[in-house]
Amino acid sequence: QVQLVESGGGLVQPGGSLRLSCAASTSTFSSTAMGWYRQAPGKQRELVARLTSNGSTKYADSVKGRFTITRDNAKNTVYLQMNSLKPDDTAVYYCFAALSTVVPVYWGQGTQVTVSS
Repeated sequence: QVQLVESGGGLVQPGGSLRLSCAASTSTFSSTAMGWYRQAPGKQRELVARLTSNGSTKYADSVKGRFTITRDNAKNTVYLQMNSLKPDDTAVYYCFAALSTVVPVYWGQGTQVTVSS
């Protein structure tokens, strides 16, 4: 069974940084799209960042210039470096993996990110 295991969430002050990690239990996703969504209380889940196998990236407008998505195929892991965090970034962040398209098929369990002073 495919598993995506996230880590790196937590509480951080505004302006701080966090790095989320998502480790896949299989190397299958080294040739597919992976990325992150987030869901804040009372809001719909939204795409934060996505990275395809050819290196193409997509970011939400609200995080451009602050967040960076990367992957290490040797470790079957995708990362989300989050800098200059704002209270509006507070949400549960979910890692996803796609198969033949960019549509999420597999999800991680979610990791809480709280930005507060």
